Amino acid sequence: MEPNNDKVKGTINSFAGSLKERVGRATQNADLENEGTIQKTKGQIQKLSAAVTDAVKQGKALLGIKSKRD
Repeated sequence: MEPNNDKVKGTINSFAGSLKERVGRATQNADLENEGTIQKTKGQIQKLSAAVTDAVKQGKALLGIKSKRD
């Protein structure tokens, strides 16, 4: 199965958001810390979306259902 773009983007956003959170906390920059929290959450949602997409694809494959894109 090929990697899901949302999973890759989600991982990058989660990492970057965590980094911004830590730098914001260390420099007492609440705006940067909040921006990091938002970006990290966005990444977590993207990864969850990728997991759901993969689960649906696996379920379709198990049931022998082909999508219009196949």
